[in-house]
Amino acid sequence: MSDAHQPQKRTTSADTQATTKDATAPGSAGWKPTAESKAKATRLRIFALISWAIAIVLEAVAIFWLLRQREWVGEDGVLVRDPDTGLLETQNAVAQFPQWAFITLIVFLVVIAALAITGSMLWKKANRLDPARKADKFRFFVQNQLGAIISIIAFLPLIILIFLNKDMDKGQKTTAGIIGIVLAVASVALGVDYNPPSVEQYTADQSTVIQLLGSDHVFWVDGGAVYHVCEDVSDIQTGSDIQSGTTAEAIAAGKQRLTLKFASELRSCGLNVPENADDIADALREIQAGNTDTLLPAPVWASPADAPIEIEEAAPAAA
Repeated sequence: MSDAHQPQKRTTSADTQATTKDATAPGSAGWKPTAESKAKATRLRIFALISWAIAIVLEAVAIFWLLRQREWVGEDGVLVRDPDTGLLETQNAVAQFPQWAFITLIVFLVVIAALAITGSMLWKKANRLDPARKADKFRFFVQNQLGAIISIIAFLPLIILIFLNKDMDKGQKTTAGIIGIVLAVASVALGVDYNPPSVEQYTADQSTVIQLLGSDHVFWVDGGAVYHVCEDVSDIQTGSDIQSGTTAEAIAAGKQRLTLKFASELRSCGLNVPENADDIADALREIQAGNTDTLLPAPVWASPADAPIEIEEAAPAAA
């Protein structure tokens, strides 16, 4: 067995128990991103905010300047006095929305969509590295669906004003309106995070790893979406370099979750498998799907000696 595989060995040493108890102690913050992940997430969010800010500025320019452009046709008509208002006006003069302004408006709509979608992709990447807690429902919703919210803000007022513009002809309104609606729908759809990660989900994966292995140490390769509890499984024997580290480091490397095939992987490495492995996998599946209120079962071992680490039940909260 290679040195990289040693952290998986069953142990009940005081050092390992202390590390695990610190990571899972009652009142602890649970799973935490690495410092590198936190910094990268911050950078991604800054770039996303800049992208969204430019989109909103372009929307404002389109609303307060571009849509107000007009040119008069028939200004050489006869000058007459309106008897109702007493004001002079040019008879037969008609205001039109200039063709150059119409083309510029279409370009603005496309650029706004590109910026909104780019910001959403960057924001969702940041949330994978540094997620919110699902227990904080308002923040969790806003943080994960901010891309869709910004897309609505960037398009809805502009689309409404396009249809209300009195200088556009029917063809211009129809074309610009349809393009705006299609781009808005695409931006909102791509801005929605349909299965956002959470601290609770990452904590459940981390807790499972520690209880199964005795330490927070997993394996992964480039290109995969999950991390593994054993390095000797076919899923990561791809020719790529096998990397190992904590669950937080696996998330930083782009892995989304713990594999649900951990039971077969434990057998592949000659490690003990809990009798309720299927129940644990089912609970993880529910938690990974967003049902973070699901109870994560404690491993049930055939013999107490099979347990890689002893973890005490937390004391009941004071009334």
